[in-house]
Amino acid sequence: MSQNLLINMFYAAPELWYIIWMIFAVLLGLLFWTSINILKLRQKNYFLNRDRERYAETLYTSKDGYLSFIYPDKKINDPRTKTREYCSRRLAVMLNLPAGTNSNFEDVLKCFYKEDTKKLQKYVDMLHDEGVSFEDVFTLKSGGKVLKLTGNRISDADGNVYCDTIWFRDISFESTQIDELEAESRKAAEKTIQLNDLIDNLAYPAWLRDENLHLRFVNRRYLDYVNAGSRDEVLQKGLEIIGANNESISRKIAESAHATIKIKKQKVNLVHNGERRSFEVTEIPFHAEQSLDKIYSVGSMSDITELDALKRNLKQHQNAHLEILGSLGTAFAVFDGKKKLAFYNRAFAKMWELENSWLESQPSYVMFLDLIREKRLLPEVPDFVMYKNEEQNDFNKIIEAKEDLLHLPDGRTLRRVRAQHPMGGLVFAFEDVTDRLATRRAYNDLISVQKEILDNMSEAVVIFAPNGRLLIYNSAYCRLWNYNEIFLQNEPTLNEVIEAAKGFFTTTNNWNELKSDIIKHLVNSETQSFTLHRNDNSEIDVTVKMLTDGSLMIVNRISRTAGE
Repeated sequence: MSQNLLINMFYAAPELWYIIWMIFAVLLGLLFWTSINILKLRQKNYFLNRDRERYAETLYTSKDGYLSFIYPDKKINDPRTKTREYCSRRLAVMLNLPAGTNSNFEDVLKCFYKEDTKKLQKYVDMLHDEGVSFEDVFTLKSGGKVLKLTGNRISDADGNVYCDTIWFRDISFESTQIDELEAESRKAAEKTIQLNDLIDNLAYPAWLRDENLHLRFVNRRYLDYVNAGSRDEVLQKGLEIIGANNESISRKIAESAHATIKIKKQKVNLVHNGERRSFEVTEIPFHAEQSLDKIYSVGSMSDITELDALKRNLKQHQNAHLEILGSLGTAFAVFDGKKKLAFYNRAFAKMWELENSWLESQPSYVMFLDLIREKRLLPEVPDFVMYKNEEQNDFNKIIEAKEDLLHLPDGRTLRRVRAQHPMGGLVFAFEDVTDRLATRRAYNDLISVQKEILDNMSEAVVIFAPNGRLLIYNSAYCRLWNYNEIFLQNEPTLNEVIEAAKGFFTTTNNWNELKSDIIKHLVNSETQSFTLHRNDNSEIDVTVKMLTDGSLMIVNRISRTAGE
């Protein structure tokens, strides 16, 4: 029924239905277009939110913290009429703020010292009022961190102010490094000044050459020899010290030093300040900047005028001394630094039975040892090669005079003295002491016999040498005065011997006076005998005899023992 009604209505007014269907189609199209736009807007809003979150997270991961003062937006009717403060998470962690991201500028100020707080407040006021940016370094009260604060204003192209932001960067590590570098720089500058002072106050000119032999540095003394006013003038013009031949005194030496990488020296003569002087020029090559290919050299010019004069005088004195040594009976010889025979006298040639022609050929010390060994004039040794090596090593070891005895196969005994020669090498002196040693042995045998005779005597006998020291004593003397034999073997003086007997005279009122009287009687040539009374009630008869050589013999006899 209803279907027939609709069909009838359609046929009764078909235009109306066409209009209705067109309106429906338009509405359907508008609905579809609106849906599409809504989807696009949602997509755009999604990506806007994602970008905002991405930018926010990017700021959060930054090593810098920040505090923003966000102003109301003047382009719209912003319901937020007050300035808002926003503290980043990084800043809250950096300053250890109790309120975290809810902290404000006042909380931040509390982290700094009073003076820094005033300065920061002034910076922020200028930023708010005039938009003046700032950048400064501050130190936190807690932990001592060093922060670099940067304040700037953020606005759009039309001048609409978005916010004022203070950025906080921890530069403690960088600050420490800068302080260390500045300290190192100061030390390097001080060291440079010290090195310049050292080089400039040398008593002689010094210079530095590069791999091309160009002057790179000269000291102050160098300027005096080239009539220059400054180092820069010398280096720019390449001013060299000129010798008598109008050529550089050191450039050729430097060329040789660079080529061979060895120290080179040369003596030159110059007229300086109207006076002719002698100098020794030295060039010392070295590898610059630890490079094997870059050879620099350090040069110097030392005044050796006085040294030359001393060498001439020394040579004259040496010649005079050698003439004197040549006329002496003691055998002398000089072997130089190369161990070659440089001088000998007639006594040396005679002692070792050597030909003058052989000696004049300047034989080496080893050749000398080999020859006298062939002549059986060298002491017998088990290993002659080792002996020669030790003898040669003594050229480098002997500093002070060294003395030894050589017992030759022919029965002679030679006293040998070796000492350093001023010009290098050794001076040898040989003296035949065979008869002297024989006489000394005979004398020692005589002394031994005398000592044995004295030890078999019942009287206590002691003899003092002319110098006042104990020379001989017997066993009876030790027993009589209860002396320690080691004490007597050390050759005590007469005063020390009397002082050691003090224990036998403790009853006397004045020991020093008694000792003085005893010594006076002993050394008095008119006194022949006297008696001493000891604490043990014994009496000692003392007989004094002055011997022909000036020695003093004292004989002690017990005249009364204790208890008699």
